[in-house]
Amino acid sequence: QVQLVESGGGLVQPGGSLTLSCAASGSTFSINAMGWYRQTPGNERELVAMATNGGVINYADSVKGRFTISRDNAKNTVYLQMNSLKPEDTAVYYCKAPASTGRGRTLVQYNYWGQGTQVTVSS
Repeated sequence: QVQLVESGGGLVQPGGSLTLSCAASGSTFSINAMGWYRQTPGNERELVAMATNGGVINYADSVKGRFTISRDNAKNTVYLQMNSLKPEDTAVYYCKAPASTGRGRTLVQYNYWGQGTQVTVSS
């Protein structure tokens, strides 16, 4: 129903910058928010940044001041601008889109995920 396609990952040196993008397609009208999580081996997937349809933005403390999330609603795309990257930012970054759809008398909520894109910060 909703497909998320990520791009922009890669290898970057400490202190460098990368910009990730995630384009949503399908039933994009059902999306309530779009954002980014990241995960390293052996750890839980953690929130990086999230932007609701109403413009409310939330950042993890570890990235606050360095990362910027933005959305282009006309293109159904969310971006993550990552500056001053650190080795501890190395992870697989996943795009997430919470969505809600009415089905009869019920409201069904679902989280859509992208396939993930690798970000490696290393010299």
